[in-house]
Amino acid sequence: MAKLAFLGLGVMGYPMAGHLKAAGHEVTVFNRTPAKAEAWVAEHGGARADTPGEAAQGAEFVISCVGNDDDLRSVCLGEAGAFAGMAAGSVLVDHTTVSAKVTRELYAAAESDGIGFVDAPISGGQAGAENGALSVMCGGDAAVYDRAEPIIAAYARICRRIGDSGAGQMTKMCNQIAIAGLVQGLSEALHFAETAGLDGRAVVEVISQGAAGSWQMANRYETMLDDHFEHGFAVDWMRKDLDICLSTADETGASLPVTALVDQFYKDVQRMGGGRWDTSSLIKRLRAAG
Repeated sequence: MAKLAFLGLGVMGYPMAGHLKAAGHEVTVFNRTPAKAEAWVAEHGGARADTPGEAAQGAEFVISCVGNDDDLRSVCLGEAGAFAGMAAGSVLVDHTTVSAKVTRELYAAAESDGIGFVDAPISGGQAGAENGALSVMCGGDAAVYDRAEPIIAAYARICRRIGDSGAGQMTKMCNQIAIAGLVQGLSEALHFAETAGLDGRAVVEVISQGAAGSWQMANRYETMLDDHFEHGFAVDWMRKDLDICLSTADETGASLPVTALVDQFYKDVQRMGGGRWDTSSLIKRLRAAG
């Protein structure tokens, strides 16, 4: 069992930190809103800290799951940041979906202090975090990853090193690119069924067993048909991720025409007041247009 720090107790981080405590690790948590950290300690035990650096003191592994590039820099760098409290030989595992650029920047900063750094973005949504069934895609040094993998296993269904620093983030971009097209396609199929007067549930029962089947179809079709979107991964977060994908594509020379189009569709959903709706709310845009 290890001494750990967990930074960021949002909808993903809160249950992930809980799985680590349940696995027997010694866990100290930090959250920008102290009340959330206090609630976590009241529920799970462990301890809370007032700064990332304080949480990281004496920790063998520091795990972060925050919002964006700037949030990640703020919890890692500076006098109160995690790196300031970490000893040489310790490891920071970052589960935030951020740009590969900031990942490589922080990898270099950590390396100069003798600290290991693994970029380890996650997929599986809130349900995956709560059930300990996340997909974790990692980048970083192989030896450092090998040390971190048993820790990550507390909340992972699969965890794999893809390559050097930044490879985890690049893989997460592939994940979001694939999801964007899938959700739009599912939205159009269900909308078509509705306008044709078909029973959407019967349609999905049949087509989900063939080549059209997907996680999105299996887990989102009922709430989409019921016009219920107050759950899951928010449109605002998806647009943040797709912006990273599209910016990186400009750098690498990749062509992402469908991703760019769906990103604009999500912009339309935001204009409808759906920034916090689940990403499957793309169908509401179609219904409104129809």
